[in-house]
Amino acid sequence: MAKAKTVYSCTECGDQSPKWQGQCPACGQWNTLVETVAEVAPVNRYAALNQTTGLQKLSEVEAADVARQPTGMAEFDRVLGGGLVPGGVVLIGGDPGIGKSTLLLQTLCHIGGRQRALYVSGEESAQQIALRAKRLGLDARPLELLAEISLEKILAILQSHRPEVAVIDSIQTLYSEMLQSAPGSVAQVRECSAQLTRLAKQLGITVILVGHVTKEGALAGPRVLEHIVDTVLYFEGDPNSSFRLIRAFKNRFGAVNELGVFAMTEKGLREVSNPSALFLSHHSEQVAGSCITVTQEGTRPLLVEVQALVDEAHAPNPRRLSVGLEQNRLAMLLAVLHRHAGGACFDQDVFVNAVGGVRISEPAADLAILCAIVSSIKNKPLGSKLIVFGEVGLAGEVRPVQRGQERLKEAAKLGFTQAIVPKANQPKQAPPGLEVMAVERLEQAIALLRTA
Repeated sequence: MAKAKTVYSCTECGDQSPKWQGQCPACGQWNTLVETVAEVAPVNRYAALNQTTGLQKLSEVEAADVARQPTGMAEFDRVLGGGLVPGGVVLIGGDPGIGKSTLLLQTLCHIGGRQRALYVSGEESAQQIALRAKRLGLDARPLELLAEISLEKILAILQSHRPEVAVIDSIQTLYSEMLQSAPGSVAQVRECSAQLTRLAKQLGITVILVGHVTKEGALAGPRVLEHIVDTVLYFEGDPNSSFRLIRAFKNRFGAVNELGVFAMTEKGLREVSNPSALFLSHHSEQVAGSCITVTQEGTRPLLVEVQALVDEAHAPNPRRLSVGLEQNRLAMLLAVLHRHAGGACFDQDVFVNAVGGVRISEPAADLAILCAIVSSIKNKPLGSKLIVFGEVGLAGEVRPVQRGQERLKEAAKLGFTQAIVPKANQPKQAPPGLEVMAVERLEQAIALLRTA
């Protein structure tokens, strides 16, 4: 029997090489080439799905608004950009056991009464899904279920039954008979996702794909999978906490960086209407090293508590540790604090944490981080009704941030009475009950902390 020919495929871009190399020649990533069986593609395997379209001018194309189908969960609709789009393909990834299957089962049960929904499970049996629906107290009678991992059989069911919404749980469990490699390999994931995407566009079916993640938190399989689909969502959250966050990293039908907040309960995922309350600690008395900032997640302003602890270092190299914040940016901010405000931390351990497990990626939290650090150094609490936001530059200037007026309105709505903001974000008329103090330099903000 002839030995099967093997090639090495890149897990990042899907490029193939005849021999192993430390670096992928296509995308330049290191240690991403894995051995797979060389596939012999049949002729015209996409012939059944190809549709020939004539040449036309862009001005002649009718740009009609895409109808949105609500999922019955407002937080999920927010992340999707208003709801599901016919013919759209959504990829949702997250750590094992974080709640992906639970969320999608709840969503299909919500929309099953008014739309035809299909749940395709490649990981669990039909009995397991029925037990979960019973445990969550869901009305799953109108929901159609298929326990199958063969791509060809799934495509035949989709073509014959024509559901409006179909969930594939998960894409790594499917296999195509056209290929010889095992399910979950680079070739199988790329082939199955491409076939499902083409069928979704052709028939107008909304397809939701569940994807596994690697140890680094990225979606398993080639990165081309993220380019094929229309929307990429990530499930985030601490396994030790009941709160779950869904973040949109790509959305062709809506805004990116939108955030949906849920709480995991015995009856499944429950929407959180006021997420700012999750990220604010409730201290019995004022404590040093705590500062409230306002971050912008898509179109939603969120109030987040930033905590800092500065302590004497007991090692030659002081530690710089941040949770929920970029560590390199923390080191840069400490240098700016030392140079322009006289706060020396070269012999101190500095720990910074964003409360509630939220990740802050925008620079608007710079000023709040430095204020929390100064509060910890001096062991002096800040005002409990004070919020701070602003980007800090290397020259010590406090730079403006986007949507400053919306941040101030959110703070005033939650009962805050003082705000330190960049000079360029100072409103013409402050929200009622909120005193706005505008600063241009870091040292001015530090001086205001004494009076705030």
